[in-house]
Amino acid sequence: MEGAIDLRSDTVTRPTPAMRQAMSAAEVGDDVYGEDPTVNQLEREAAAVFGREAALFVPTGTMGNQIAIRLHTQPGQEVICESKSHVLDWEMATMASFSGCQARTVEGERGILTWEKIRHAISPKIYYRQPTGLVCLENTHNMAGGTVTPLEVLQDVWRGAREAGLPVHLDGARVFNAATALGRSVAELTTGFDSVMFCLSKGLGAPVGSMLLGSAKAMERARGFRKALGGGMRQAGILAAAGLIALNEMSKRLAEDHANARLLAEAVANETNAEIDLKAVQTNIVIFSLRWSGDAAAFCAALKQKKVLASAIGPHSVRFVTHYDVSREKCQEAAAVVAAELKSL
Repeated sequence: MEGAIDLRSDTVTRPTPAMRQAMSAAEVGDDVYGEDPTVNQLEREAAAVFGREAALFVPTGTMGNQIAIRLHTQPGQEVICESKSHVLDWEMATMASFSGCQARTVEGERGILTWEKIRHAISPKIYYRQPTGLVCLENTHNMAGGTVTPLEVLQDVWRGAREAGLPVHLDGARVFNAATALGRSVAELTTGFDSVMFCLSKGLGAPVGSMLLGSAKAMERARGFRKALGGGMRQAGILAAAGLIALNEMSKRLAEDHANARLLAEAVANETNAEIDLKAVQTNIVIFSLRWSGDAAAFCAALKQKKVLASAIGPHSVRFVTHYDVSREKCQEAAAVVAAELKSL
């Protein structure tokens, strides 16, 4: 919709002028042969930013997560994850179909899993029970409203998992948002994970792509699993060129998106027809509920008529996600539209 303020997701961002220029000038080769210099550069630089031995460029975050699950598990094992996590609800049951694993879900407070909660979900080592193979965390947590797991909670999980002999994977699709909110580096925030996935195509604004990070040995195996999932790309340097700008430049401006999300959240909080947990609005995602069983889909349809796009994520729940393509002024405009529509319910 031309002229719309699109708050459905941070995946809707369009490449910046600098990205488009870099893409048009990118040096390329065949990445399946490992010969694309721009992809190789992106993988080296991403690994360096996170303090890892190696990285792998993948088309999607889902693919990155599912490759990691396959790396760490054996068929017939369980993967401990949060009850509203992306690997559970939004990845097409691929941990079952590709890795032969099932999820063991644990409800976290605002999506945050502590070691105390995780340890109770670990399967006992008895031959007639499926063993636990992996712990998977999500930071930030999408469906909890972009909440951030603090470093001290992560450190407790890393320590407990290590003592239990369990690997830990991070779905860090928006881990740069988490690092921005906590004022820490992504390397510090992810150091104890056995593998990390982050998206270039969400808040960082690249058109396509995610990165999987880990040891050099793990990433060599991951390359084969990527091919098995159909993720072997050829002259992918055109995409990696935009990814380099996303990694090195766009990560520096995420605080603007967080401030805009707070603006929207406070506008919602002022209206009696909506219910919102302001403490959960920590990054660039805003989730709220319509009181008195309000129809979220109808509410979003009404916003669309006024050129504000949002997502209904449940019968009564609405989500906004702020990003590079929506300025402060546009968020102020959207906040006024949302407030007016809430008053009319």
